[in-house]
Amino acid sequence: MNEDTKINKGGRPIPGYSFDKDGNHICDEQIKEYILKIIETEGLYYGYCKITVLLRRKFNLIINKKKVYRLCKELEVLRPQRKIKPKFPRKIAINREITTSNSLWEVDVKYGYIHGEDRFFYIASFLDVYDRNIVEYHMGLSCKTEDIIVTLKRGL
Repeated sequence: MNEDTKINKGGRPIPGYSFDKDGNHICDEQIKEYILKIIETEGLYYGYCKITVLLRRKFNLIINKKKVYRLCKELEVLRPQRKIKPKFPRKIAINREITTSNSLWEVDVKYGYIHGEDRFFYIASFLDVYDRNIVEYHMGLSCKTEDIIVTLKRGL
């Protein structure tokens, strides 16, 4: 795309070049070649932000990520945006009416750091939502599924 075909949609006009760290002009066509080279070698799944970082590191360009976005858009190499999955409401104790004890339990897992031994400890508590009492708990250096199941069986 040369200077004649660039469309100015308002704002500052597109200069058509950038600088490298030595102060030399690098035209947009050369930058597009750099972008294609990055995509061919290692950046197939990279977005424009990571491509900007690679342009700065490998080719010593002083370039803005917005300019790289515009150039990637002209080259049609932008990755499609990820679809945001719809979130479903969580069914927690706030959504329920509890009338008796032991009708709804919650599990609370916490961990802490043991400074002298350079490792972590875990506490898994089963709480009765009605009266906020701890029904059963597990405390140890690991908190795996088996530990939770054993603790739940002890609580029942």
